[in-house]
Amino acid sequence: MQTLAHFADGGPGPWILLFPLIWAAVVIGGITLLRRTVWRGRGRRAPWRPAADDNSPITVLGHRFASGEIDEDEYWRRLSVLDEQFGRTGKGGAA
Repeated sequence: MQTLAHFADGGPGPWILLFPLIWAAVVIGGITLLRRTVWRGRGRRAPWRPAADDNSPITVLGHRFASGEIDEDEYWRRLSVLDEQFGRTGKGGAA
């Protein structure tokens, strides 16, 4: 019986070159899959985790306005003061 490793007693046939190509495709495919799924989020903030600047005054003011603690007039008045202090707007003036 002829084995797959020998081609008519002349050694491995030319199909043996497919093995490195198949392994290369598996490795490249695995790395690509990991980069698109698991490794994609590294270095970026996940949406469910708080950012480092979540305690900034402008963010706290936005949360207070969203929860209904302050009304719209008070929000805009305080935001204008915070914009002057923290310089959120550019030098041109418009946000």
